Amino acid sequence: MSERVPTTATVEAVPVLEKHRFDEAALSRYMEAHVEGYCPPLEVGQSMGGMSNPTFILRDGNGTRYVLRKKPPGKLLPSAHAVDREFRVISALGQTNVPVAKAYALCEDESVIGQTFYIMEFKDGRVFRDMSLPELDPAERGAIYDAMNDALAKLHIVDYEAIGLGDYGRVGGYIARQVSRWSKQYAASKTEDIKAMDRLMAWLPDNIPDDSLTTIAHGDFRLENIIFHPTEPKVLAVVDWELGTLGNPLSDLAYNCLPYVWPDEGRGDLIGLDFAACGIPSEADYVAAYCRRTGRDGVDDWTFYVVLSLFRISAIIQGVYYRGLQGNAPSAAALERKESCRMLSEIAWEMVE
Repeated sequence: MSERVPTTATVEAVPVLEKHRFDEAALSRYMEAHVEGYCPPLEVGQSMGGMSNPTFILRDGNGTRYVLRKKPPGKLLPSAHAVDREFRVISALGQTNVPVAKAYALCEDESVIGQTFYIMEFKDGRVFRDMSLPELDPAERGAIYDAMNDALAKLHIVDYEAIGLGDYGRVGGYIARQVSRWSKQYAASKTEDIKAMDRLMAWLPDNIPDDSLTTIAHGDFRLENIIFHPTEPKVLAVVDWELGTLGNPLSDLAYNCLPYVWPDEGRGDLIGLDFAACGIPSEADYVAAYCRRTGRDGVDDWTFYVVLSLFRISAIIQGVYYRGLQGNAPSAAALERKESCRMLSEIAWEMVE
């Protein structure tokens, strides 16, 4: 069984891993030319979060810290690891009340450090890795969940056209595209017959709700992708925008609510908690708070959105396991995921039934 990952401070970093090393002198020269206020010399450490797009903590000669996100080395799929899209969305959201880090510079010249990268503001705060927040008291837990809920609602009520993101994705049809995409991904990485996945792939296309709803969607909105103030239940920045697009906000909300139904050994879950005693809102109360903030009467077809999120995670985990069998997964732990796709898809199918 995986160990729970504790709360971490954003300042935590390790020496740069060998496979991710780059020309730090070239980066320093670039920053002198493109990052206002930067002062050499430059120190570089690597964050252990952000494994899809490697993430680095930089410190200049004045002690000012920055964050660098770059594409990983090696051959990549054409649309994967789109750090340019990350930079674009946080730059645009910087005009709004959505909490994001300030975007400083995007470099698409691969001759500088070998890959496209961008630099943003460093936020000194806490990242909570365990959904049950065991280190906090009940009042603090409730406040953290409320702040997360508020940040998601703020994102979904942004006028995306007004901030220049009218072409950040396709308007409408998001759910149908998700169903198609993850069905194809699963089929491409299938290693055995899983009846629940086959049933879901047949049920989902026939039960898609109104698919015209469109907002900015984060795509991976969860507690671990939020930086909180060091001592207060205040969101400083939502991070990891790699999957950001124009999409259905209720899909984001359902994904955010997965810990209520998904027993994740590594990150914890909220299944079976005494919500009144622990201070964390129930799923119904969390969804109701989001609806109040976004002016909704409620969410029709809620089960569909949760089932879709479980299906998507099942397909992703199957892909990780498949890559593990091929020997090209980022971690040896990929092979431990053999039963996860089956387990999650069976939870989803039970919800359908």
